[in-house]
Formats: sequence, C-alpha cells, structure tokens
Amino acid sequence: MSEITLTPELRPLGKSGVQVSPIAWGMWRFATATVAEARTRIEAAFAAGVTLFDTADIYGFDGVGGFGDAETLLGKVFAEAPGLAAQMVLATKGGIRPPVPYDQSAAYLGQALDASLARLGVDQVDLYQIHRPDILAHPQEVARTLEDMVRVGKVRAVGVSNFTLAQTRALESFLTIPLASLQPELSPLELGPIETGLLDLAMERDIAVLAWSPLGGGRIGAPEDDRSKAVAVALDVVAQAAGVSRAAAAYAWIMAHPTRPIPIVGTQNLDRIAEIGEVYKVRFTRQSWYDVLVASRGERLP
Repeated sequence: MSEITLTPELRPLGKSGVQVSPIAWGMWRFATATVAEARTRIEAAFAAGVTLFDTADIYGFDGVGGFGDAETLLGKVFAEAPGLAAQMVLATKGGIRPPVPYDQSAAYLGQALDASLARLGVDQVDLYQIHRPDILAHPQEVARTLEDMVRVGKVRAVGVSNFTLAQTRALESFLTIPLASLQPELSPLELGPIETGLLDLAMERDIAVLAWSPLGGGRIGAPEDDRSKAVAVALDVVAQAAGVSRAAAAYAWIMAHPTRPIPIVGTQNLDRIAEIGEVYKVRFTRQSWYDVLVASRGERLP
C-alpha cells in the first residue's frame, strides 16, 4: 500500500510569494520566559527546521493584564540578536481588544498593527492575520484595511484565524489581494475544518492552512476519554512503526491532508522542540490515516 511521504522543503504561503517551513512554532505560552530562555527556544526551533513563527498581540494576556507581552518579549530578543528576525517568517495577529471581545474597525486594526510593530521592533511583518471574526465589522471594511496594510509596506501577506467558511468567502470576495492563510483549530480530535468544507476552500483558492492546537489541547498526549484514547491508539501504531513520539504522528496526520496544513507547535520544552524534525520519519498509508479519522469520529465511514 502506498505511503504518504512528508518532506522538509519550504513551500509557498498561499499565493503570497512568501516561502515557509512545513511546520510552524507558536508563542501562545511564550510571554513568561526570560529573554535568554526565549532566544534559546527560538534557536531550537530554527535548528529543528522551523522558519515560520506565529504570535499575536493577545498572547500573554491573562484576562487582567499581559496584553502584548509575547510580542514585547520577542522584540527584546530581536534587539539582542537582530539577525534572528531576518531569518524567520514572522506572523502576528490582531483584532481582539480587551475588554471588548473583537474589533476589526479600520481605525482599531490600524492602531493594533502599529502597536504590534512597535512591540516587535520591526517595520514589517510577513503575515498579519485577523485573530477572530468581528461580527460588527463589514468584510468590505476589513478587506480595505488589510489591503492598506500591504500597500504601505507594513505587511507582506494577510490571512484570517478562526473564520468560518462563509466568513472567509465573504471577506475574500472584497479583497483585491490574495488571502494567504487560514488558521483554524485542526487536529485528530478537531475535524471541523475537514467536515465544514474549510479545507476544500483552501484547496480551491490555494490558501495556506495553519493548524492551531494540533495536539488537541494536550488531549492527544494525555487522553482521558474513550474518544481521545482511541485516537491515541491509532496514532501509536504509526508512531511506533516510525520510532517517533505520538505528537510527531499527530503532526504528520495533519500534514498528510492534501491542503498540506502547517501545524503550529506550541511546546516551550526544548527537548520537544528538538523533536519537531522527526515528523518527516512518519509514514501514513491511506488505511492508517483513515484509522485515525474513524477513531476520532467514533463510527465507521459510510
């Protein structure tokens, strides 16, 4: 039976012209590190083959304070080691505005981007994504705002995170530049993007998919319910055959989809960051890939 082979070569970020690694490293839990620790983690991710680094202005916020802390810490790393910024494809997100849930008005998004650039200490980010959809923002206004960010050179490419299929289509209909990326939650335990047609849209439009929480919020590593345990068993069959961790098998399962989703690895553990490159040892067959899908669904396919 033929196997699905994964390779570490860089690939296009949609139609943006930006080239990125097949796996990204995320900074959701990055904000509390020291500058030295932060730099060590970033260098470990580079050593594991990562070039795409994902952060957001909300990362570090604990419900009371900390807004912007992850970006600020990354900015301090750049100030200490300016060459690191030039080596990475830097992605950040905005549009969440505590205590208001979401704000994608043109005025606020412009301020949010400028604040992110200031915290990071850079003039441009490679990818700027709307973090969560603002129901009160017309997609035409959002589209014009994103286009302006690119036009003035503050952003190379734009994308969206946590948008539904309909919300993505609506925004895209008003854009005159490519929508480079979608960032949904996607894992062997979160099949929404597969089942709602979001990944089909990504293939149709040549949009990159960045998968957040690829380990199901930790449930794949430490399964507690029957469904998670069944998925873990199916992943372990493949992981053991390749001599890798279950996490690597989970990343590979995501990456095997024809949209070639890019898992955003969130671990801050240096040993686990070093294991990122092991994903390329994993070989799924159609049978073993569908075994994981069936375990997640809890029922046979029709």
